[in-house]
Amino acid sequence: MSMTFGIVIVPGSGSEWATVTRDAERQGYRTILLPDTLNTPSPFPALAAAAAVTSTIRLRPNVLAVPLRTAAATIRETAALQLLSDGRFELGIGSGRPDARAEAERLGMPWGSAAERRAQLADTIAAVRAQVDPAPLVVVAASGPRMLAAAAEFADRILLAAGPQVTEAELADMVRIVRDHTDRAIPFSHQLIGIGDRLPYWTSTRLGLSADVLRAAGAAGVLDADPAAAADMLETRREKYGIDEVLIPGELSDAFAPVLARYTATIGEQ
Repeated sequence: MSMTFGIVIVPGSGSEWATVTRDAERQGYRTILLPDTLNTPSPFPALAAAAAVTSTIRLRPNVLAVPLRTAAATIRETAALQLLSDGRFELGIGSGRPDARAEAERLGMPWGSAAERRAQLADTIAAVRAQVDPAPLVVVAASGPRMLAAAAEFADRILLAAGPQVTEAELADMVRIVRDHTDRAIPFSHQLIGIGDRLPYWTSTRLGLSADVLRAAGAAGVLDADPAAAADMLETRREKYGIDEVLIPGELSDAFAPVLARYTATIGEQ
């Protein structure tokens, strides 16, 4: 099991999107990820555009909120992306973040209870696997105990949807819940929220958090600014928890570049 990296980016324009996606592929990222919100471009056409200007990097929404679409719509768009990307599409999907309820209402889609949304998620994934050829890798975002337990049953990979102040111990407990509900060796993904003193705009401005506050809280999503220390931490989590994919907010890509370079250099030596 080796470490891989994804970059979460949002298009600013067509030409800029083509440039940043090609750059991500050249820099050694394995996956391009795009949020699924009504305040950002729809992930399916954006990822299709990324597929057209790249050849190896994988493409994933981060993550589709299952209540925002019918299963049939998800199947249709997934099949299109698999075709246009020559099989590089990955279905990142979840039961819906809390603030997605208002988005479902704007789209005229039912939100449902937590249990109903978990069932909808399972049914949509089963339908995609049955009707899309080749079936994509399915990455399920999960945070609470019930969603983690459900994801253990049908996910190929689980994104530990940890909040900004989740600690190492809490991250470990999320992994434990999954392992308690399956005999499969499911790999995990985790998204960084900071590197050294650098935080994304949303975390620092909208949430009003600082790197000092997060470090004081023991936030697992804040990586050390020193590349060697950061790489050591990532390797420790890979070995202990099976977190073998780390997602980097695009705003932090320059701060993460020295860490990524350590890994790409190692791969090049093999």
